Amino acid sequence: MTGTNSRTNDTTGPGATPSGPSGPPAPSRPSSRRSAVGLIEAVLDPGTRRSWDEPVVITTEDPDYRADLERARERTGLDESVITGEGRIEGRRVAFVACEFRFLAGSIGVAAGERLVRAVERATEERLPLLAAPASGGTRMQEGTVAFLQMVKVAAAITEHKAAGLPYLVHLRHPTTGGVLASWGSLGHVTAAEPGALIGFMGPRVHEALYGEEFPPGVQVADNLMRHGLIDAVLPASRLGGVAAQVLRVLCGDPAEGGVSAGPASAYGGDPAGPTLADDGGPARRPRADGGDSVGSALAYGGGSVAPLADGGVPVDSPVDGGDSAGPQAVESGMSAELPFADGGELAGSALADGGGSAGSASAHGGGPAGRPLADGGGSEASQTADGGESGAAPVACGGESAGPRLAHGGEPSRSVPAAGADPAAGVRSAADGSAVDGARPRPVPTAEESIRASRRADRPGVRDLLRVAAEDVTPLSGTGAGEHDPGLLLALARVGGTPCVVLGHNRRSAREGETGDGPGQGQPLGPAGLRTARRGMRIAAELDLPLLTVIDTAGAALNRAAEEGGLAGEIARCLADMVTLPAPTLCLLLGQGAGGAALALLPADRVVAARHAWLSPLPPEGASAILYRTTERAYEVAGRQGVRSADLFAQGIVDRIVDESDAEEGRPEIFLDRLGRILGAELAALRARGQDERLAERRARHRRIGVTG
Repeated sequence: MTGTNSRTNDTTGPGATPSGPSGPPAPSRPSSRRSAVGLIEAVLDPGTRRSWDEPVVITTEDPDYRADLERARERTGLDESVITGEGRIEGRRVAFVACEFRFLAGSIGVAAGERLVRAVERATEERLPLLAAPASGGTRMQEGTVAFLQMVKVAAAITEHKAAGLPYLVHLRHPTTGGVLASWGSLGHVTAAEPGALIGFMGPRVHEALYGEEFPPGVQVADNLMRHGLIDAVLPASRLGGVAAQVLRVLCGDPAEGGVSAGPASAYGGDPAGPTLADDGGPARRPRADGGDSVGSALAYGGGSVAPLADGGVPVDSPVDGGDSAGPQAVESGMSAELPFADGGELAGSALADGGGSAGSASAHGGGPAGRPLADGGGSEASQTADGGESGAAPVACGGESAGPRLAHGGEPSRSVPAAGADPAAGVRSAADGSAVDGARPRPVPTAEESIRASRRADRPGVRDLLRVAAEDVTPLSGTGAGEHDPGLLLALARVGGTPCVVLGHNRRSAREGETGDGPGQGQPLGPAGLRTARRGMRIAAELDLPLLTVIDTAGAALNRAAEEGGLAGEIARCLADMVTLPAPTLCLLLGQGAGGAALALLPADRVVAARHAWLSPLPPEGASAILYRTTERAYEVAGRQGVRSADLFAQGIVDRIVDESDAEEGRPEIFLDRLGRILGAELAALRARGQDERLAERRARHRRIGVTG
């Protein structure tokens, strides 16, 4: 690959790193450029690789994206960016998943995410150790927010695999970035990386576009991650098979001695499931939906780092094994070498540009339309659950079911069942033109630009305002309890709307003179310590069987050297794993900005409530615009196409209930916050009244179906 890195060491043994007089070690050029198939065949016993992949059909109607996919297929001979299957290592049967970087930079969209999950589920069912070899630019920008959320369901599948007592080994290849690193790339029991590999969270162009400066070189290189304890080894591909066999002999027994069991039968003192988390946080054990014990996320801190690219970027057109360039791409990391849509072509699966179009990633490659179309003018055809409208279902007792749930979207049961004690005016409403209605007054669904600007207003209520108005007996807790504190994350015990709970919330910065809703969102960035604090809150909720309320309102994660070397990506992944397996009832409030991994870490929950102007996206909109168009000036246009609004998220089944903000917009924030608190309290009470097994099974199904149609 082209770039400014120079090789300083071929790194011939685990743990070996080049060293320098000070600062991070000098980056070394990765020693191999194998394709995904070539790497897997080099690791497996000769002739044993067998594919599990089912054909993927291109269904997108976007001509530019279709052309990109077709070129990627011709270039690689593959139909998607990931390959899956099984083979043998020293005679032992193992499963594998791997990314092909030449296929749109190994980016993960809906079809790739579904393929990964199916493979992990099969490995778990057949009790096979799982080997992962990521090499990816992260989320596929052409498919928007629904592609971003594939990381939740992949992380959930990996967590279940580990809960079954099965080994998960990861080899991070050059480069591994974005949501891939912050989910399945950072969950390994044992994690190695390719020598000199660039391992990061956000690409250099995005960082420079958002912050006006280049990211320091040498931080996000495999050798530096090894030095900071974020990975377990730096291994060339030539040694990967031998080391994997060695690790599996310990975890699974020696095949020569009859130790062919796939899962460690006596890990951690004879408990197959083992503890969920190390002493840094997280519940010690988690019940599974089927009633069995679950390891949850037994996560070693050997998994990646969060960093943009060291040398200013890895061009996507770098040759792999002498092959063609990776071609045009639009991925989360911002590593695009070309602008696939410089001519103004629409993004694939764009949802709602300026109030029209399809919801979410509507023509996701590999499946039917991912979302439900919205009416002209931006109104959702979906009956939005919002505060102040007429309920389509009769109120029910705490924990009960509606006697007659409304039907929406062709007869599907409503996702929003009024909870006990909820505001009787709150519920579902729709109008013939698709507009949301507040009482007798029609309220058109806002555009992405309107919502993003509203969410960035300096006087917009945040989590502290919510607790001040809508909570009682608030007891703030400070930091991780292990010497770390992050002002970007609030942890408290409280009664919200009368219901006791643990509260985790992004701490929105208080208003400052001169702040507006223009430009990249401002706020207190979230670092690794904040996520470790969040995991402390999750542990408390699990141990005391208290509902957990998470509040999302963040402009994004901290993107600096300290955050990267502190393991931000790994902490995002561990938060995802904890959230999807937490035995306590979980409710997420999407209150305002929801940018990137910092938002995703707190999203997985039994129910998700959104304020009307809340939004969720793979990156701050300015970052996505920088990837696609090399300018931040088209941020709102890109956001509209990516399906980031609360209405889009509702149409995709990601959000269950939308709460109107009219009172806050009209200068009465206390009324809005009080009503919101009562709604949250009722939702928490209803969740708490339900059986744990039922909740966990429904949570698993909820995350599993993200982006799946038909």
